[in-house]
Amino acid sequence: MARNLQILTSLLLSISILLILNQVKPADAKLNRTEFINEVLEGHNAARQAVGVLPLRWEDLLATYARIYSSRERREDCQLIHSAGKFGENLFWGQGRRWMAKDAIAAWVAEKQWYNYDNNSCTGPECGHYTQIIWSQTKLVGCSKIICDSGDTFITCEYYPAGNYEGEKPY
Repeated sequence: MARNLQILTSLLLSISILLILNQVKPADAKLNRTEFINEVLEGHNAARQAVGVLPLRWEDLLATYARIYSSRERREDCQLIHSAGKFGENLFWGQGRRWMAKDAIAAWVAEKQWYNYDNNSCTGPECGHYTQIIWSQTKLVGCSKIICDSGDTFITCEYYPAGNYEGEKPY
């Protein structure tokens, strides 16, 4: 009888711990999601403010699209291949798991050095990620981060309305 009571007590303690952990996980996930969203918006909107463009707002549907595309199409290979969607899109790949949204956005914004506003052209390797970020007609952004099968980081941001129309200045 004492042995059964000990087993029951141990089982109840284990169940209690599991219930507590289950209650903590969603809060942690929500906190991480909130931090991710804040990183995305802060990085994008600082670049937009620097050129006098209105801030972007977060859109969950765009984030869902980014997550589905990344998870279904890029998890195996982590290749910088754009989706066939109708949104503007920035992609980032980083070796290893340590990359954050702010790292991807910083890399994209760093392309500013190669953008020449006067003649609306890139004077270096690439500036299209940057011009998408500062595209004045774009109002919404949603992003996703996954870890590919290789263990590398893949970050996707979707923009609505899309930008980067040839011959048009971003602002």
